[in-house]
Amino acid sequence: MKYHFLLICLAFLPMAKAQCQPAGQALEERIQQIENRLTPSIIIAGQEEDDHLNIHDRMKHHKVPGLSIAFVNDGKIEWARGYGYLSSDSLAPVDSLTLFQAASISKPVAALAALRLVQEGQLQLDQDVNTYLKGWQVEASPFTEGHPITLEHLLTHTAGLTVHGFGGYAQGDSVPTLIQVLNGEKPANSDKIVPDTFPGSIWRYSGGGYTVMQKIVEDATGESFPTVMQKRVLAPIGMEHSTYQQPLPARYHAHASIGHRPDGEKVEGNWHTYPEMAAAGLWTTPSDLARYIIEVQRSLKGESNKVLSREMTEQMLTSHLGDWGLGPSLAGAADSLRFSHGGSNEGYKCQMMGFAYLGQGVVLMSNSDNGIALIGEVMRAISDVYGWGLYTPTKKEVVKLEPEQLERFVGKYRLDEEVSLNVSVQNGQLWVKQLWDGAEYELYPESELSFFETEEGIVFQFNPNEESDIVGFSVFGGAYQFEKIDD
Repeated sequence: MKYHFLLICLAFLPMAKAQCQPAGQALEERIQQIENRLTPSIIIAGQEEDDHLNIHDRMKHHKVPGLSIAFVNDGKIEWARGYGYLSSDSLAPVDSLTLFQAASISKPVAALAALRLVQEGQLQLDQDVNTYLKGWQVEASPFTEGHPITLEHLLTHTAGLTVHGFGGYAQGDSVPTLIQVLNGEKPANSDKIVPDTFPGSIWRYSGGGYTVMQKIVEDATGESFPTVMQKRVLAPIGMEHSTYQQPLPARYHAHASIGHRPDGEKVEGNWHTYPEMAAAGLWTTPSDLARYIIEVQRSLKGESNKVLSREMTEQMLTSHLGDWGLGPSLAGAADSLRFSHGGSNEGYKCQMMGFAYLGQGVVLMSNSDNGIALIGEVMRAISDVYGWGLYTPTKKEVVKLEPEQLERFVGKYRLDEEVSLNVSVQNGQLWVKQLWDGAEYELYPESELSFFETEEGIVFQFNPNEESDIVGFSVFGGAYQFEKIDD
């Protein structure tokens, strides 16, 4: 949960216009600068000398076995590097051909297939999706009466459909069919996908919506989703080392990185299977995702329209509610427009960002639940070296609180039935342990009720009642409210 929050927030950080480094600076020097200039999200005043960190040291610190990066400059892949290993107990190195689960970055790539079908006249963005669905329909609801859900709603996360994301299925578990996922029927481990608010009224991230889109694409073409993606998107772009096939075929296993938990242990069975392919099922490399970035950039210039026309690409990058396009998240405007998406599957974290018109972008993929903290540090280094003015760290002062002041925060807190955590005092400091994955991190006080953690920059605002007893806390400006509960 902590990690997925950050992936959403990365998409909305303020930005400055991208600038290229001076031409005289050697590429290898740039890369070495990045590798030695990692910066945490928050720097504690007085500890500035520790704010430039080495990538290998930070991988060990975060227990991230493998990381892979591809960088786009001047409309081409300028460099690609792998760091670490396929797993914690392997000596096989990560390289530019190593596969990772793209997780939710599957969505903007999958959206290209739906948009291509719109371009070909097989689908319409503003048509009731039940017109296209065969053998399954979006459930009738007072919310959709007179307000049908459209493909545009699905692609922009404004359909009002339930189910935020998916946990996947461990090796040996029964994997549900697509219809079982849509209906929330066993062996599916997610709820039924239904409308619970008016389409177009709010932005709310929905993997469920993209799973409905997957069904539409299959019904419109009469082909499996992996086949559609291979023929209409992956092959034309040149994403030769990518597949939406689930489970991952054996021929890819030798080049596949293995997912890891926050404590550094491998995911049981190495990785999970995701029948929700459009939402979370892409296996790929950073270099292949960089080719997606490049194709979008070139399509906007009219230089390459292998999947979408220039006009359709412009429509894809037009902002809707929540600063979302038809697939990717959007930020900035005009020359500074950028498109991005993060990904968070079991054991994998990743981030993709491209400038629409400036010819630059980057993709980072890791094989650890702790990967997003590392990715944030690398992104800040890349921004620094390439002069982007993005992802800059915040400097904060730490206040002194006595042990008895800290004890009032100790206890169990719950967001919902699945998401809860413990707050404890260890060696005179406040610590949080996430009960869903075991991740632990230290909280630093900036006031009597406000604490922060440095690696991802999350601020915890604790809430007292009239008797000054702590009853909960909020994160991200109150977007998520945790309630303090008795064990």
